[in-house]
Amino acid sequence: MPHLLDEAQIVSILTTYGYWAVFVVVALESSGIPVPGETMLVGAAIYSGQSGNMEIERIIAAAAAGAIVGDNIGFWVGREFGVKLLMRYGDYIGIGPPQLRLGQYLFMRWGGAIVFFGRFIALLRILAAVLAGANRLDPLKFLFYNAAGGIVWSLVFGLGGYVFGVAIKQVAGPLGWLALGAAVIGAVALWRYWKIHEERLTKEAEAHFAEPRKSRR
Repeated sequence: MPHLLDEAQIVSILTTYGYWAVFVVVALESSGIPVPGETMLVGAAIYSGQSGNMEIERIIAAAAAGAIVGDNIGFWVGREFGVKLLMRYGDYIGIGPPQLRLGQYLFMRWGGAIVFFGRFIALLRILAAVLAGANRLDPLKFLFYNAAGGIVWSLVFGLGGYVFGVAIKQVAGPLGWLALGAAVIGAVALWRYWKIHEERLTKEAEAHFAEPRKSRR
């Protein structure tokens, strides 16, 4: 994601709202709103290291809490409205009940990894929770991987910003774009895998969701 806040703006926001600024911005990004949560975390960590006016431990805690809370909001939104919207309008984009079941099946198999590692990729950081909810990832599984990803992400970028200071700002942008590029390449590879194996995976998904009905007979 592009950096939408410069250093002066971050300092101004932090001096006005303190740790709440970190919590709110990270939570908004995690819930699916494209705001610069990672930039706020790194900027706050740098500000803490340079000025000593904020405690890095509380910055990391605020970022982790924001990530966890925001992701849970995004998960709820996806779970409550994602499937309904896809059921109503999915035919316009080629998504019907078989494709929905297939998406749920894939999230059941790899959803934890998507949620955890998605925290470190700009685009997935915004969308992973909503997609997990829409694809009916198990709530307890989501809660675990979401919390783990949020805490590790906050520690990595919080401590990185605090220890390395301004230098990380020169790296975070390029790394963010590289991660986004890797995500795009991964998405293309996944799409190719999907098209090649869609029929087999669809049959697996249909069989998986048919098993409970058979067991009740």
